[in-house]
Amino acid sequence: MIPAEEALDRLRDGNARFVLGIRSYSTLTDPNRLNDLVDSQEPFAVILGCSDSRVPVEIVFDQGLGDLFVIRVAGNIVANSQIGSIEFAAERYHTRLVVVMGHSRCGAISATLEELQQPTARQSRGLRSIVDRVRPSVQGFLGTDLANDTEALMRHAIRANVRASVNHLRYGSEVLEQLIESSGLLIVGAHYSLETGVVEFFEGVPGAK
Repeated sequence: MIPAEEALDRLRDGNARFVLGIRSYSTLTDPNRLNDLVDSQEPFAVILGCSDSRVPVEIVFDQGLGDLFVIRVAGNIVANSQIGSIEFAAERYHTRLVVVMGHSRCGAISATLEELQQPTARQSRGLRSIVDRVRPSVQGFLGTDLANDTEALMRHAIRANVRASVNHLRYGSEVLEQLIESSGLLIVGAHYSLETGVVEFFEGVPGAK
């Protein structure tokens, strides 16, 4: 079992390689690695990320087969299926780091803000379910000066949505709460920049101010 802070360092190092355009040998497809993973796996981190095609998690963190347990859903929202998937990895594989990762220019956040500012009845039930989960974390910004600055509004909304998902995981699952208290499970929030490729860990990071 890899401790949460060591896992976090691995992700930071991998992202640094990605930004520099370097791939580690271990991320390349190795037939021996493929065979080793047939009967078991030990992912060192769980990543709840967005489905956006521009944010491929394993590539962004320069990780290979069996390294990450990845859940991707538009807007990196938390629903019961995501909670259950994270509980499964944390209990079954003893994974001790969970990262909720949002990203710049997120379409789900943009769609939510547009719906709040100009409601429409044309959304499908599925899309509305995503908007409804994002809505509580971002609607308060529309009553502030941020409503007049589209870019600033998006930045704040994206991070607020990540924080909401982190808090939902921390306090919405008895299994995860127990693992946080007894086994060193760490749940943190991160932001990926489409412009630079850099991942910033900004919520729940040990030692951060």
